Amino acid sequence: MKKRLIALALAALMCAGLSACGSKEGSTPQSPSASGAQQSANQQANAVTVGIAQDLDNSLDPHKAVAAGTKEVMFNVFEGLVKPTSNGDLTPAVAESYTVSEDHLTYTFTLREGVKFHNGDTVTAEDVVYSIQRVAAATETGVVQVEALSIISDITAPDEGTVVITLSEPSNEFLANLTVAILPADYTEQDTAPVGTGPFRFVSRSAQESIVMEKFEDYWGEKAYLDQVTFRIIENAEGLLMGLQSGAIDICSHLSSTQTAQLSADEFNIEQGNMNLVQAVYLNNAVPPLDNLQVRQALCLAVNKQEIIDMAFDGYGTPIGSSMYPAFGKYFDESLTGYYAYDTEQAKALLADAGYPNGFELTITVPSNYQPHMDTAQVVAEQLKLIGVNVTIQPVEWETWLSDVYVGRNFQATLVGVDASTMTARALLERFTSTYSKNFINYSNAEYDQLFAQAQACYDDAQQTGIYKAMLSNLTENAANVYIQDLADLVAVRKGLEGLTFYPIYVLDLSTIRYSA
Repeated sequence: MKKRLIALALAALMCAGLSACGSKEGSTPQSPSASGAQQSANQQANAVTVGIAQDLDNSLDPHKAVAAGTKEVMFNVFEGLVKPTSNGDLTPAVAESYTVSEDHLTYTFTLREGVKFHNGDTVTAEDVVYSIQRVAAATETGVVQVEALSIISDITAPDEGTVVITLSEPSNEFLANLTVAILPADYTEQDTAPVGTGPFRFVSRSAQESIVMEKFEDYWGEKAYLDQVTFRIIENAEGLLMGLQSGAIDICSHLSSTQTAQLSADEFNIEQGNMNLVQAVYLNNAVPPLDNLQVRQALCLAVNKQEIIDMAFDGYGTPIGSSMYPAFGKYFDESLTGYYAYDTEQAKALLADAGYPNGFELTITVPSNYQPHMDTAQVVAEQLKLIGVNVTIQPVEWETWLSDVYVGRNFQATLVGVDASTMTARALLERFTSTYSKNFINYSNAEYDQLFAQAQACYDDAQQTGIYKAMLSNLTENAANVYIQDLADLVAVRKGLEGLTFYPIYVLDLSTIRYSA
């Protein structure tokens, strides 16, 4: 299907002989009556089933989450002192209000009265202190440190309804990092039975199969419309499509245009947003020949972003040229998108100068459960063939990608999308500083490190924005990665459901979904 279409389109547009890609067997949809019966049963139960392409992290503790998919799902279970809105702002959550001192060093939070954890306990100031200290220091095994909170010099609870945080230096990004989940201080089962304050409470998990949540009746804010949500894990693009067609799945995000074209317009609405991530061929800057700047620049020149979007995604998607996507507004630099104008002859010349006149072999590791990345890899492979770079696409399971590529850094190149956990430039750019634990591409650039240090020491918003843009230029000019696009997010929503809300970060909010009258 999609692979075959990509090959044919490349043959027509590039006038080059391409090896044929085998098509997959088409799926046979369940009869409309069976699909309708399933929908009727779900509506009567006020429940939906959401299809997702990967299992969550082994631990469901939000302070240990690594995978974007885990954060996407558990957004419904956890909240911080503040939480993001769909328009990119921050709104009070566990905190009802806050004040900031004139010197921007002291934040005083007044907690919302009567906020309940899912286990029935009332949130206290001690819980807030525990939660923030836990991720600021990350001394506990498995907890992922929020390094942006390392500037906290003191955090106290003068009474049960107040938390005071003192910083060692001002930061205009500090508040955005207080979306970190507030957890009960004396609860020890977060790994397997997570407890938060969100609109849905965790019910059960069956590894590699499903996650079940239900409406939290004691939620402090506007309660969810649905009584139950089941996340069905299907790590196969065809399986997700079959689940939609059969009535087993009601909602599924991150679909390709080919998949949505196979869904009946009588049964589904296709909602379109952006995935809010940076899709790129991420290059391991520490391994030959990718440790050579000219080689990396040649790859950038040989990849045609718009052609990928047109061929693999029917024109859906937004080209980008660095590690920032358009939803970040003031930080996004449109001029970088065209920094490497498509030019195969210049690419060949750079390879020759670098000592690779006949090209080289390149392995691109791709998580096989993400069809958009697999489709992109097919087009990239054919484009790079034109400059003598012979690509081997290595599909791997998601857990293998996490352990071998992201953590182990045992790869040559990989094609994935990188998101931001908070609406801050730091969330996307810190990962490429030379000493950062999540710098999986092994980017090491002294100027980049210096710029990052300057950004953290700068409180003036305009000046800091300029520094972050200089960091983006640094990544682009040094061809840290081959940047492609912010993928369009095509979401299939079964007829009769409404309320889907898109956010400028990678989350799926189920609290707004409801059955229409």
